[in-house]
Amino acid sequence: MDPVGAKLLDVAEKELGYREKAGGYTKYGSWYGKTYEDGDGYYSTAPWCDMFLTWAAAELGVQDWVGEFASTVDHATWFEKHDAWGTKPEPGALVFFSWSGSKDIGSIEHVGLVESVKGSKLHTIEANTDGVYLKRQTRDLGDVVGYGYPGKVKVAGKSLPDTITGGGEKTYVAKHAAPVTAANAAEGPRPGDAVTSQHTAPKAAGDHQVVQPEALLGGLLAVAVCGTAALTTGKAMAARVPTEAPVRVRRRGRHHKRPVALPADLTPADLDAAEAGTALMPAISAAVAAEAEEREFWSRVSTLQEDKELAFWDTLHAELAPIWSDAAGRTMAGRR
Repeated sequence: MDPVGAKLLDVAEKELGYREKAGGYTKYGSWYGKTYEDGDGYYSTAPWCDMFLTWAAAELGVQDWVGEFASTVDHATWFEKHDAWGTKPEPGALVFFSWSGSKDIGSIEHVGLVESVKGSKLHTIEANTDGVYLKRQTRDLGDVVGYGYPGKVKVAGKSLPDTITGGGEKTYVAKHAAPVTAANAAEGPRPGDAVTSQHTAPKAAGDHQVVQPEALLGGLLAVAVCGTAALTTGKAMAARVPTEAPVRVRRRGRHHKRPVALPADLTPADLDAAEAGTALMPAISAAVAAEAEEREFWSRVSTLQEDKELAFWDTLHAELAPIWSDAAGRTMAGRR
């Protein structure tokens, strides 16, 4: 069993029976919006299957291994980038579903926690399931896109907390309190409230991290310096882009490409580098885009020997035109 996922299951089991409130409100979405999205109220009533897992990870202090997401597609992609993604079911793994049967990460629609595997069936704990519940489910393996394994995520400079690895106190202790609002204050008792009532207990002073002013100032200066450098680079590139399309093509008759005229300080290598790097894309104008389009066109017809082969078709057309014209005249005369 995944060691991190095992602890997530402990937290999830204590929350079983939670049901979203009127309008789709959940304490998990409200917490997510306040914690990660500057208080954006949208998340209070948004689909909450993944936000619940983020909340559970925060309760354990293992967000670096589980991820902090509201989007299932982004979450699965994150596991893949951390080499913690696979197709083997394992208790404690995060399981990502697509009801279309697709195995593409971009098709993922839902996420849950694997509790056990029996034959071709998964037994899971899921939030936002059956519309409004946090409950256990039984799923077919055919609906699974893949699995994220939190225990396989490598975090630079960090190791899993002792409460996960077994090196310290094993008792689950909440580190975050659910936001107190009029909506969840009136929820009343739920299954597991006696166990999870510590969610609202105030934090001890030692739970808070103190950010030194010097560190904060240094971070702000770094952001300012990097931002200024990026802006200067963008302006410099924009100044080098021609104001007119450097490629001109006759739109009628034979298609001949005229020579490309670039500014003296702009080379084809600069254009290739700009196309390859997204960071430079804001500096690329419609003129350069037109040049790239024309270059693509001529690369596809480069096998033609323009003057010889196109001349052949012109000659053929000239020879057949009188025949077509004469045939059309006889046809019209017959109809009269």
